Amino acid sequence: MLAVVGTIPDQSFSLVAGEVAFVNNQISIQGQHAFVNRGSSALIGAAIKASEVLNQQKIFAYLAGDIGIGDGSRRLYKYMVKDIHLHDFHTVVFHYIMPYAKRNNDLLSALGKMKNRPTLIADAGTMYVAKMSGNALSYDLFTPDVGELAFLSDETAPHPIYTRGFILHEDNKVPDLIARAYINNNAARYLLVKGARDYVSDKEKVITIIDNPMVESMEAIGGTGDTLTGIVSALIANGMEIKEAAIIAAKVNRLAGYYALPTPATQVLEIIEQIPRALREILR
Repeated sequence: MLAVVGTIPDQSFSLVAGEVAFVNNQISIQGQHAFVNRGSSALIGAAIKASEVLNQQKIFAYLAGDIGIGDGSRRLYKYMVKDIHLHDFHTVVFHYIMPYAKRNNDLLSALGKMKNRPTLIADAGTMYVAKMSGNALSYDLFTPDVGELAFLSDETAPHPIYTRGFILHEDNKVPDLIARAYINNNAARYLLVKGARDYVSDKEKVITIIDNPMVESMEAIGGTGDTLTGIVSALIANGMEIKEAAIIAAKVNRLAGYYALPTPATQVLEIIEQIPRALREILR
């Protein structure tokens, strides 16, 4: 089973843990609802849509409301340390959650004590805390965009805002940034770098670059990076090898965007609805 760990930008959203559904354009969990627009709700929506094609088990989620203050994230860490060992998750993906090094270390320790260690995927804040605490190698897959990759590659930056200016956030620098992140042990076992071109890499080399179909208007749509992480998480949880899952997910995300006929006004929900069609085509 796939478990998604994230936050909802709504202070009234209580801490919940359980199976999550996609109903009337919202995610629904234990009587609480959040619209699928971007962030963790978009990731979950994309994972659910991909799982429908894969005939996968339902998706489990640990969620809490957090508007950037960090209170929801702290409650989430504390709860998971006590709860995670009660489950047998195949894959756990960490999404928007405040980067608290001590609490993240406690959670990694709890995960290490599980009978079957899950595959660990990190996006957003969890990549930051993994680097800051020296635990990047504990994860199996990071899914950064180019700006986040620049932070991972800067061995001196304690936070993304301190990434040094000479480390450029340009697509043609991506292979150099990937190599630099691995040299400094600031990358997971695999990287799926999201952008105008998507890169799949391990420590040895850039495995492949996916840039087709090229849908320029997708760059202006918030949440398309979240959907890519949701798709790859669902594929890995279904038993697919990480490298293959990353390549397929990048193709599916692009094709779903193409099928949505996007404009800059397109909402990410319109792309999510196209994921089953795109996944069936790529798997064929």
